[in-house]
This record gives sequence, C-alpha cells and structure tokens, in this order.
Amino acid sequence: MNILEQIIQHKIKEVEKKKTDLPLSVMKTSTHYQRSGLSLKKKLNQHPGIIAEFKRKSPSKGIIRHAASVQDIVRSYERHGASACSILTDKVFFDGDTSDITAVRSLLHIPILRKDFIVDSYQIDEAKSIGSDLILLIAECLTPAQITDFTHHAHDLGMEVLMELHDLEELNKWNPDIDLLGINNRDLRNFHTGIEKSLDLVIHLPVESLWISESGLKGPDELRQLAAAGYRGFLIGETFMRANDPGKLCGEFVTSLSEIPT
Repeated sequence: MNILEQIIQHKIKEVEKKKTDLPLSVMKTSTHYQRSGLSLKKKLNQHPGIIAEFKRKSPSKGIIRHAASVQDIVRSYERHGASACSILTDKVFFDGDTSDITAVRSLLHIPILRKDFIVDSYQIDEAKSIGSDLILLIAECLTPAQITDFTHHAHDLGMEVLMELHDLEELNKWNPDIDLLGINNRDLRNFHTGIEKSLDLVIHLPVESLWISESGLKGPDELRQLAAAGYRGFLIGETFMRANDPGKLCGEFVTSLSEIPT
C-alpha cells in the first residue's frame, strides 16, 4: 500500500468518526458558514500569483517546522504579497488541524485553501464552517462523478475548487465547472518531485482552465519558466517553510512575478 492509499484509508475512517462527533447540523451554525468567500480565480486572472502554504510536516520529509505559528507565518505571507494561503488540515500525516484555519481567518484578507484529502461531502461543509474559500480535490482519489458532485456542492456554499492532477490519465476527470486546475509536481505514490511534470502536461491542458503548478518549486527562474508556459498560480510550501523567514522568501518569489505581463 503506497502513502496515498494509506492516507485515504485513514481519512475515510476519520470522517465517519467526525460525523458523529460534530454533526452537520451543528457545523452549519458556525459564523463562517454564512460568510461570502473570496475568489482566487479572479485574483489570478488579473495577474500570476503565489499560493503560499503552511505545513508543519509531510509523510516524505518528516518534520519541516514543528513549532511553527500559523498566525505569524500566514500574516507574513500576506504582507509579502501572497495571492492566497494554503493550510494543511490533516492531523495524522501533516500535523495540521482545522483550527489552523479558524485561528487565522479573521486575520487575513486573501483567500484560504483548505488543503486536505477530501473523500466525503461532509468535509466540504466542514471547510466552509472553518472559513475556507476554496477546497482541493485530488483526482487520483476520486471518481469523475464525485468530482462533479463535490464541485457543485462547493459552489453552492460559495467556495471555489482546485482539482489536482498527478498524470495525464486523470485529466478525463476534469470538467468546465472546476475553477482551477493544478498539476502536482510531486507524485503522491512515491513523493518524487520535478517541475518537468507541469511543463510536459501543458500541451494537454484545457485552454479554458486556469492552471496552477504545485510542489517542488524552489526558485524564481522556475516560476518565470512556468508562467511563460501558461501557468497563473504557483503553490509553494516546503521551500518557504524551511526558510529562516518564510514570508520574506515568499516576497522574493512574488517580486519575481511582478515583471510578467498580465
């Protein structure tokens, strides 16, 4: 069983327990549930931007920044020009928590992506209740029907959807209702990383979609290369989280994009 399969197997059990511990009827009483969402798609249509990620650890790299303060880091991301923040909420494999989003929602004025492994519509309502503006759908974990249903459910709640691909075969799960299309440069089965995946898939991606390159991005030159290929967003986590000053490094990446034509 590969890492992704282990995560999904655990996630299914975790969600079933959550449904008992926190019923949907209670979740809907959250003040965030009635909040109007912020649009990342609109921001990236105006200019390429950085989705700066907060994560403490990963299954492949172990601890990245265990004692990190989510408030300090994501506020610094915003001050240094990030277009959005991605926040890991998986506890077991990434040491995240839904409370990481609720802790910062009122502090930020940019969209928040709830980064998790969504396998059930319950998690979409949960994302809304904690203050998320968009959710991640991993194509490898879901059927085309699930992706369609989950996308419509997210839209009904005023959230956007980033669908993530890992290879060309998963592209048949995309549909035009999806807001953002992400190419994950990291293979979640073996965690090998390389931006060649984003570059190789360009000729196959639907031109009507807005493309995001995710993971393994280490320098401004890569961003400029990917932007020239048509990418509008760049999701970066580990590179920032390992830096002495994550927000400052994020700002350097943002500056590198400032000369790219809109």
